[in-house]
Amino acid sequence: MAETKIRKKGGKGGNTVKLVRELAEPLAAEIGVTVWDVLFEKEGATRYLKVLLDRFDGGLTMDDCEKVSRPLSKKLDELDPIDSSYVLEVGSPGIGRTLKKEEHFLEFIDCPIRIRYIRETDGVKEFIAVLRSYNKEDGSITADTEQGEKTIKLSETAFVKLCDDEDLFDGMDDVEL
Repeated sequence: MAETKIRKKGGKGGNTVKLVRELAEPLAAEIGVTVWDVLFEKEGATRYLKVLLDRFDGGLTMDDCEKVSRPLSKKLDELDPIDSSYVLEVGSPGIGRTLKKEEHFLEFIDCPIRIRYIRETDGVKEFIAVLRSYNKEDGSITADTEQGEKTIKLSETAFVKLCDDEDLFDGMDDVEL
C-alpha cells in the first residue's frame, strides 16, 4: 500500500469520499485500474484516507498504487479539502474485500461470500453462501445457503464480503512451524 502523510483543511467524511473518488477515478483509468472504494476513517488518533484500487484482469501492483498515489496526493495538496491530519493510503482491497456497490455484486455472481447480519436472524449472525443475484430495486441479494436459496436485504447486514480466503491455508496441515 502506498502511503503519504499529509496535513489538510476542510471536509467531512461523505463529501471527502466523494471528492477523492472524483479525483482518483481518472488517474486510475489512465493506468487501466478501477477505484474499488474510498474510505475516510479514524483508527485511534489517526485519520486514514484509503483509496482502494482493483485490476479486474488480475495483479494490481505497487507500481499501480504509486502511479495513482503521487498525482492524487498533489491534487489533494492543491485543493486542501481536509481540515485535519491524515494518512493517504492507496492500495488493494485485498482478499475478503467488502462488496458494497452494484458493480461489486455483479462482478462476483456465483462466488462464495461471507454475510454478517446486524442482528441475529433465524438463529444465525454470520454465514457463508454463494452469491446468485443482486436486486438494485429493493437492495437485496439472493444467495445459496446450507438451508437453500435465501433473499437477503443489504440494509440488514453489517457486511457482505468476498469469501476468497477459505482455501488460502489448504495443505498447511503438513507444514511444520
